[in-house]
Amino acid sequence: MDVVVGLVLGAGVGSLWWSLWPRTAAADSRSARWSARVQDELVQAGVLGVTPGGLVVASVLLGIVTLTFTVALTRAPTVALFFAAFSTAAPLGVVRGRARRRRGRLRQLWPEVVDHLASGIRAGLSLPEAVAQVGERGPVELRPQFRAFGEDYRATGRFAESLDLLKARLADPVADRIVEALRITRDVGGTDLGRLLRTLSGFLRDDVRTRGELEARQSWTVYAARLAAAAPWIVLAVLATRTEAAAAYDTPAGFVVLLTGAACTVVAYTAMLRVARLPEDPRVLR
Repeated sequence: MDVVVGLVLGAGVGSLWWSLWPRTAAADSRSARWSARVQDELVQAGVLGVTPGGLVVASVLLGIVTLTFTVALTRAPTVALFFAAFSTAAPLGVVRGRARRRRGRLRQLWPEVVDHLASGIRAGLSLPEAVAQVGERGPVELRPQFRAFGEDYRATGRFAESLDLLKARLADPVADRIVEALRITRDVGGTDLGRLLRTLSGFLRDDVRTRGELEARQSWTVYAARLAAAAPWIVLAVLATRTEAAAAYDTPAGFVVLLTGAACTVVAYTAMLRVARLPEDPRVLR
């Protein structure tokens, strides 16, 4: 218990010291980039109506609930502190996992979207009409976003602003490229949009095929990393249900052991994921 009190006191003193110094432009820029990245992941995961700040608050509340429950169950504040830390990071991990899986599904749908746009343009539809018809005939998972584009355009008649809202709803790098190609064509004109869309569709299909083969070969690495990272903590959770086992970790030496194990878990898991995970396209055309 003294270890936990000391940690809380140290965190409070550190927070007071940090508050005495003004925020720099670099810190504000990092915070803005983090918020933008998390907001994109929330949209990609389909978690609507939640802001990055709300996600942080929910994570902290979950950590507090886990800490309270684990202390009541094990009577070992040191053990409870580590499980609370993991549970605090869990919501962000769940959101990122859902966003990654949904990006994988959408990656297979974007060639079909491009084909619908090219077909509409060949049929003589205007650019806004071709984009809006994806909401009626395109992939089911993407219809709400394109249907909302049609409603925005009919309400305002402003193509550029409606495209910006569509990009915000999709929050996808492939969608950004498609939208910007449509915007440039609308602004400067040109007769090669159909050829450009067909070429883009071919590139996207090749990317899906290649990425699918690589992910199939590397998926076992990701699952092995998750199992190896979770197994020691599952064993600890089982042991902590016994009072004498939990008391062994509720000491300064036990805290050092748990801290070392947590550091090894985080470093090893992050390294495994970086080795196995394929690079994601950044959103450079926001």
